[in-house]
Amino acid sequence: MQESTSPGAGRPRADVTADVFAATLRSVHESGYAGATMDRIAVAAGVAKTTLYRRWPSKGALITACLVDAFGPAPLVGESREEVLTTAIRWGAAKIGEPGVGAAFAGVFTDAVSDPALREILTNELQAPYLRVLQDALGESEQRVRFVIDVAMGALLHRMGISGEPMAEDDVETLIAMVIGVFR
Repeated sequence: MQESTSPGAGRPRADVTADVFAATLRSVHESGYAGATMDRIAVAAGVAKTTLYRRWPSKGALITACLVDAFGPAPLVGESREEVLTTAIRWGAAKIGEPGVGAAFAGVFTDAVSDPALREILTNELQAPYLRVLQDALGESEQRVRFVIDVAMGALLHRMGISGEPMAEDDVETLIAMVIGVFR
């Protein structure tokens, strides 16, 4: 008997993607980035490993897609540049503190150092949309906005990597003040 290949067979794609993203972050949270293998993620999501590779060519591509989903659109709220920056940095700090997100972020960045294809995926799928939105909101050049992203996200990820904990609220406020100082 032939297996059905009709569009109605199996779970809807959106459900599979949501299950895979949840399993990915859970696996990274429980086993660390290196321990969150495609095999482990597939088992945790209840899908075949081939299902993962049909959608994402590598673990890095899967993690990047998962991060894009976890972060969602940037909530840039405020009338002034200071308010926009404050909202964006607080949002980034909160997201990095979510279980699995900080470790996934740091791990995929580490892999990208020696993987040009992954760097391209990170640049185009993760950074570029936020870069454009912040450029528009702040009225600043790409170079200055990229610097702000590097400083803010770098500091948040560094703290998570060193301490295993998200940055404390008073330190987030200090980071905000430092970044705002660049734009005065």
